[in-house]
Amino acid sequence: MENLFQQRLHALENYQSSLLTRPNKPQPLGNGVFTRYQHPVLTAAHAPLSWRYDFNPRTNPYLMERLGINAAFNAGAIKHEGKYLLVARVEGLDRKSFFAVAESPNGIDNFVFWERPITMPETAEPDTNVYDMRVVQHEDGWIYGLFCTERKDPTARPGDESAAVAQCGIARTRDLVSWERLPDLRTPSPQQRNVVLHPEFVQGKYALYTRPQDSFIEAGAGGGIGFGLTDSMENAVVDQEWIVDGKQYHTVYEAKNGQGPAPIKTDQGWLHLAHGVRNTAAGLRYVLYVFLTDLHEPAKVLHKPGGYFIAPEGEERVGDVSNVVFSNGWILDEDGTVFIYYASSDTRTHVATTTVEQLVDYALHTPADEFSSAASVRQINALIDQNQAYQDRAPRKAAPHYNGVTV
Repeated sequence: MENLFQQRLHALENYQSSLLTRPNKPQPLGNGVFTRYQHPVLTAAHAPLSWRYDFNPRTNPYLMERLGINAAFNAGAIKHEGKYLLVARVEGLDRKSFFAVAESPNGIDNFVFWERPITMPETAEPDTNVYDMRVVQHEDGWIYGLFCTERKDPTARPGDESAAVAQCGIARTRDLVSWERLPDLRTPSPQQRNVVLHPEFVQGKYALYTRPQDSFIEAGAGGGIGFGLTDSMENAVVDQEWIVDGKQYHTVYEAKNGQGPAPIKTDQGWLHLAHGVRNTAAGLRYVLYVFLTDLHEPAKVLHKPGGYFIAPEGEERVGDVSNVVFSNGWILDEDGTVFIYYASSDTRTHVATTTVEQLVDYALHTPADEFSSAASVRQINALIDQNQAYQDRAPRKAAPHYNGVTV
């Protein structure tokens, strides 16, 4: 039995080592806006074996997994002390989520979880579940983590064991190891999800992107991505929410929408990545989209390309909650590269890379949604006319070759 134990342990260690050191190559061609990669950067299998297995042959002779991991997804992201760090939502087989930091030397592969998950302090009203942390280096010097804290709805009718209340939990840290828990955010809305801290002060106050909700799942009268100000993060209170980007009939964000990570500052404005949700015959479909707001008025939208930016493709469409992509983390590197970390189907985490220049070009020059089929056809015809006019003026050239093939 001991030989079988050691053989199984050796096989598990070899498999995980090959997974953690596997190169992640870019997918070919793409759409010119961003580059996808062949493999997810985080999966349940990336979780350390020491989190899951009892290594004592006497107490676990069959080397069974004692504490299983179901998924690793919806990760906040930050570059800290030269390392690319993801603060992932790790979900156990018991449905409880927790936060854990994974580190990579290059942001694309070789992500390895730190030895222990984050020990997140609780408030006087303990959380049942915590998830989807946005990690923000604020100009006040603190690194803040804003996340969803979920508790059972105290007004649920007897026998209803699924009704829940979602609010915004807040914590701060200097090193992503030790965290100070602050009181939950208070707003006029019954429930809150996807709350994100703006990285700079606005009018001398902390600025928050919110997502007001009537219930745990439905946004209801909540009009979209909100914006509000608070004097302090130590006792965060938003008295009034303005809608920055609203829901709209027959769009990719008609059911609800929410801010992804904190926006990136550019010369042209603040770049935002958000998720949009629509209902289909197969259930809710989540995609990502981009918009640009004013540098001095971050709640004022300047440009918003029509349609989605990233949608689930191939195996990304399959998982615990299928047909979903979600992002709450991206990193702007010193050279202008942007690493976009997105989860697929509430199961695994991927990376896509682009640059600030590409994102700004996309935001400024991609036509906006004009909200009708006729308008979509007009946009296509305008592009055809533009291309034909250019081709009529352009000098004729020999057909280019790519890998020996005429293209």
